[in-house]
Amino acid sequence: MSLFAQELIQKSDVSDILDQVLHGNRLDLNDCIRLLKSDNPFALGIIGNILREKLFGKVATFVNNIILNYTNVCITYCKFCAFYRAPGDSEGYTLSVEDVVKRVVTARDHFGISQVLMQGGHNPDLKIEYYEEAFRTVKEKCPDVAIHGLSASEIDTISKVERSSTNEVLSRLQKAGLDSLPGAGAEILDDDVKSRISPLKIKSNEWLNIMKQAHDLGIKSSATMMYGTGEDIEQRARHLIKIADLQEKTRGFMAFIPWSFEPNNTKMQADGTIKYSSGGLELLKTIAISRIIFSGLIDHLQSSWLTNGVGMAQLALTYGADDFGGTLIGEEVVSATGARSTELTSDKIVAAIKQIGFRAHERNNFYETIRVH
Repeated sequence: MSLFAQELIQKSDVSDILDQVLHGNRLDLNDCIRLLKSDNPFALGIIGNILREKLFGKVATFVNNIILNYTNVCITYCKFCAFYRAPGDSEGYTLSVEDVVKRVVTARDHFGISQVLMQGGHNPDLKIEYYEEAFRTVKEKCPDVAIHGLSASEIDTISKVERSSTNEVLSRLQKAGLDSLPGAGAEILDDDVKSRISPLKIKSNEWLNIMKQAHDLGIKSSATMMYGTGEDIEQRARHLIKIADLQEKTRGFMAFIPWSFEPNNTKMQADGTIKYSSGGLELLKTIAISRIIFSGLIDHLQSSWLTNGVGMAQLALTYGADDFGGTLIGEEVVSATGARSTELTSDKIVAAIKQIGFRAHERNNFYETIRVH
């Protein structure tokens, strides 16, 4: 560490907390609140970068991936979402199992994907057999493609349609070919926030419980945080600590993925609740704090290019992120906001990683290197 960096940290308003984490101490809620209130993101970034380098050196990973949004029909009507359509809407769609499989096979053959991220709306017309048939057929046609599929809230919807437990749903989907669970549906794990932005969606404890059930079954998952929907600092801090607490018990989270809310074309923008996204500096601060809070708990931290752009994702690698995310060919949820193009090939990701002096490693579903670029 340079003398300038040491001096910057020593003069920071959270220097005592940064010293604790460098000595391997677990931080608590009050520490997290202080970090979020800090006006020195650069000192946080130095520590975030040190912690990342201890684990991964100058390696940044990515996954060759397709996002498959199988339906936009949804009954939770989240105010932050521009993607969903109500049942009966003329713009609503649901892919057939044949179309799902065709898209995965095409992406495997043309782009060499190793993972499909399958997510969609909360469609009350889809029974569990739809998902089981889709997963089994994908595995039959593409056994080398991992299925990273369905948010905790989608699992909850399936359980309600089936009048079954979420644990039974997870078990059946695992047997059908589900490899891992994405972290979507968490937003901010605070029920006051959820009642304001997504009142019909699962509550915080339900999200955490479904993740615990998945982990207990041996299904690994990611965890997420969508910030910038009007939550306060303490609510954001509680979200991070709840995930850290569950990780201490299960060790089932493979990665943490924070991203900023994009308000374009959403109800929250239309009613004036949130007009603008949080911005790049907030992303870098969030990345650094996430690396600090999850030190020794969650190794992988995604740089979140999808809502913040490639340039900010590059900077995020120097603030504590180690993973660039995925190629995300075919994504429709974020692109529904019209914020930016969401097409990014593996060649472009490799170039972006190398451009800032990192080595690019292509990974599989479980963050294991399968190719060095």
